Amino acid sequence: MTREEIIESVSEKMKLIRTEAGYTQDKMAEVIGLSKKTLVQIEKGRLYAGWSTVVTVCALFRETETVRFLFGNEPLEVLETVAREGMDYRKEKTLGGKVWWREVEKINGFILQQNIISQHYRIIDEDHFRIFSSFEEQDSKDRFNELVGK
Repeated sequence: MTREEIIESVSEKMKLIRTEAGYTQDKMAEVIGLSKKTLVQIEKGRLYAGWSTVVTVCALFRETETVRFLFGNEPLEVLETVAREGMDYRKEKTLGGKVWWREVEKINGFILQQNIISQHYRIIDEDHFRIFSSFEEQDSKDRFNELVGK
């Protein structure tokens, strides 16, 4: 999933996200920091939202069924993966991937997982802290092998 694909997906579902949240166009525009005119253009498919608007919508409406359908249980992790592609960072503690994740490999306390919805990969440590995320399978496997000393 690329930044452009995320922008397209969220832009195309903007009206559905807004109506699911029970917001009018005026209220939605105010909450996400757009003019009503721009929001109407996005909802009519004449314009795509910008990256910062997409991040705002996914952050504020991450509990909606529409956003979860697009990105799974952790939409902000998907956005962060795209924004930080290929960078290591020990971030917040995860739940260990019990529901939305398929374990690919586990060695020396490191776990390589793949998200069953977005298909992106992540590496977590034995304490379930996320260390690395990427949509690239080979990059993820290479980094995993570096971490485990293979």
